[in-house]
Amino acid sequence: MRNNERLSGILLHPTSLPSPYGIGDLGKSAYEFVDFLEKAGQHLWQILPLTHTGYGDSPYQSFSAFAGQPLLISPAHLESLGLIRRPELDNVPECDPEHIDYGRIIPWKQALLEKAYARFKNIGYHRPPLYLDFLRFTRREAYWLDDYALFMACKSVNNGVSWLEWEDRYRIPEDAFKEELRDTLSEQIGFYQFVQFIFYQEWLALKSYANEHGVRIIGDIPIFVSMDSADVWANRSLFQLDSRGFPLKVAGVPPDYFSATGQLWGNPLYDWKAHEEQGFSWWISRIKHQMRSLDILRIDHFRGFEAYWSVPYGEKTAINGEWIPAPGYELFQAVRSALGDDLPIIAEDLGIITPEVDALRRAFHFPGMKVLQFAFDSTEEGAYLPHRYTTPDCVCYTGTHDNDTSLGWYLTLRPECQHKVCQYTHCENAADLGACLIRTALGSIAGYAVFPLQDLLGYGSKARMNTPGTASGNWDWRFRDGVLRDELAAALREITVLYGRH
Repeated sequence: MRNNERLSGILLHPTSLPSPYGIGDLGKSAYEFVDFLEKAGQHLWQILPLTHTGYGDSPYQSFSAFAGQPLLISPAHLESLGLIRRPELDNVPECDPEHIDYGRIIPWKQALLEKAYARFKNIGYHRPPLYLDFLRFTRREAYWLDDYALFMACKSVNNGVSWLEWEDRYRIPEDAFKEELRDTLSEQIGFYQFVQFIFYQEWLALKSYANEHGVRIIGDIPIFVSMDSADVWANRSLFQLDSRGFPLKVAGVPPDYFSATGQLWGNPLYDWKAHEEQGFSWWISRIKHQMRSLDILRIDHFRGFEAYWSVPYGEKTAINGEWIPAPGYELFQAVRSALGDDLPIIAEDLGIITPEVDALRRAFHFPGMKVLQFAFDSTEEGAYLPHRYTTPDCVCYTGTHDNDTSLGWYLTLRPECQHKVCQYTHCENAADLGACLIRTALGSIAGYAVFPLQDLLGYGSKARMNTPGTASGNWDWRFRDGVLRDELAAALREITVLYGRH
């Protein structure tokens, strides 16, 4: 945080934007959302990971820690480039405007992108700026793009199944076979390179627009990567795997606020010794890549850098795990040495936080998180109550993507806890609960205050983004076009200015 500044903003993933194409994208509505933030006096837009999602559509389980989400590419932008024709956009699957039907949208958008690539190959040579930009992109991003594009091409010829189910020659390829694949699969590889080129062209243009309008982007990276990812497939020595590529131990967290049996994420764990031997180069590349695409980086599950919950592969729950020390100090010192002392990182320090985890966060001056919903689970005093904050070096949230909406959460509380919420926030009507918590967050001493758009709109549980521990019904919420009215922006700006966040 810069010079004790006081800023606020909204948490909204781009997939939740309104769009005529079944899922939010980086087109017109994204720019209109930035305009709304500016009108409302907000300087922060927090998003979830922008990466290429895999099974379950979770931004926290992606095919690559570097590759962007193809589903966010704007069909209208492809049309403006001459890569798609207007009639080709008329067969969009009919979708609920408030929910994403991934099963219908993914194949439709994949087919659209394939058409765009075919046309790009035909006209690209006749449009030198676009083609030259593509070549520059593939050269500049080769350190991750080459492995990702080859991985996705191999996944295509293996019917989309996890790489652990591929034949040995694909699953653990020799260098010579990899080179052969780059030749025989050049068409598919070129497609995935093209998709990433278009994604980053769109995203960086949107980020530039946001910055020009006084809005900074807070991005998000999970501490772990997906097992079925290019990261693991191409860098097996950096993970705790057996000789066949299968994980020895997997990630999760023990029983906590969200689950009585813990959360079994199933991600492969890092071989931290191997990372140290390489000077943490993979991590430095990952964070550097994110810093080019974002203004501020929130690192999910920060406590895993001090010690991580290690669960034997094959367990059905996360109960039978153990805490294993991690080289957090060494990692962030290496990152700081490579990227500079002033790292714009927010540490997601929720859950079981020990003094050692807090000391690691403070050592590198990373602000932590305070979630207001956690302050009222009992009538006792707690560290999440704003009057207990001891420093502005934190981010106050009404809730996160893993919480129910504030209204939905409030309606599940015990009566005595509801009473305390209303007393504390001066809320007289449950329908106003989101607005009251937002006012409380804005009035706190926290340097940043962030709230989900659902809370600003006063929505209930049907607008929840994610329920941890559940495999379906997540990540699909969208808001309708027209709800971000000028009077809503004016009201938010007024209380934002009142509390000095401008």
